[in-house]
Amino acid sequence: MIVTEATQSRGGLILGIESSCDETAAAVVCGGRETLSNVVASQIALHARFGGVVPELASREHLRAVVPVVEAALAEAGVAFEELDAVAVTEGPGLPGALLVGVSYAKALAFGLGKPLIAVNHLEGHIHAVLLEALPARADAAASQTPLKPKDGLNGPPREMLETGRPVLALVVSGGHTHLYLAQVQNGVWQYRNVGRTVDDAAGEAFDKVAKLLGLGYPGGPWLDALAPFGDARAVAFSFAQVKAKAHRRGDAGALDPNDATYFSFSGIKTAVLRYTQVHAMEVRIAERRAALAAMPEASPKRDLEAVRALCDQETLDLIASFQHAVVEDLRRKTFKAAERFGAASVLVSGGVAANRELRERFTAEAEAQGLPIAFPSLKLSTDNAAMIAAAAWPKLVAGRFADERLTAAAGLKLGV
Repeated sequence: MIVTEATQSRGGLILGIESSCDETAAAVVCGGRETLSNVVASQIALHARFGGVVPELASREHLRAVVPVVEAALAEAGVAFEELDAVAVTEGPGLPGALLVGVSYAKALAFGLGKPLIAVNHLEGHIHAVLLEALPARADAAASQTPLKPKDGLNGPPREMLETGRPVLALVVSGGHTHLYLAQVQNGVWQYRNVGRTVDDAAGEAFDKVAKLLGLGYPGGPWLDALAPFGDARAVAFSFAQVKAKAHRRGDAGALDPNDATYFSFSGIKTAVLRYTQVHAMEVRIAERRAALAAMPEASPKRDLEAVRALCDQETLDLIASFQHAVVEDLRRKTFKAAERFGAASVLVSGGVAANRELRERFTAEAEAQGLPIAFPSLKLSTDNAAMIAAAAWPKLVAGRFADERLTAAAGLKLGV
């Protein structure tokens, strides 16, 4: 399919499909800017009893959910299959079996409809979750000289992110990823350079594991974020050792330029929390809290915060606040140091951890102090969704960058160079 001016003028209807982990999602996005629908079938309740995602169960749930989720997304958008201009799907990274469900369905659908198939990197999708909301939805809005009003964490006119000619620094921080990318539009297509990553646990993974260690529910990040305001963030002094490139790992596909790279490491602080609970004899309290929450399988931070807070003594709340403060500080310090090093025009923060209240507050304050525009996705687009996949596919549709019948799941897919 050749993308004509007529196709671009009506925006281009792209069906996005996301199945990289434990959420089956489908969305219809017009021209990479206007979300017509965004449907997500979450598996949190299923995996909560195990304290984390079980890959085999996730794949089975994707098989059950993918058809009705896609049908719901089209119905909500008021779009028929034949009206689509392309089908986009998450190629990777993610769980192999989960990815295969989405990729196989998208390939069959695109072939049956005679529509282009577009493969999208999940990490690029998270970056476009911010751009989807930060940039104008219509061409006349982009041309207007009137600054757009900030929304959902956006600080500063969105156009400044693209018009300076300087790259944007994007922090993608979630349960499986902690990466820094320099992102820039070149010849109408986004290009990425990986300048930072974790050497062990991702930040979101550390949140979930510490929450599990303390007897809290899954996913743990939202629980820690909700409970942290009740504790003293300076009660426990956590520190991060300087992390350097491991030159002895020859052939490491994830190796970065040691002169420019930013490295994160969160396994150490996770171990420090464990040692703290042992030294302070917290095991009995943790076991009691875990048992109490087992009787509340549907508990959520929004609905049951006070009940769960009552299960936490002050020492536990102080530990939670101190842990979160330390992780956010490490992310803040290294992100803005990288922004300065590379002369970034602005900062984008995306991924599940981008929903963290303290992270948003402290990153926003730092950006304002430096006069640097910053943007976050809305809370509904912080976690995995398909609108971000469809948005990331739009520049590829315009450029004619399509996948073929050989497309398959790429669990370890990298983004950029």
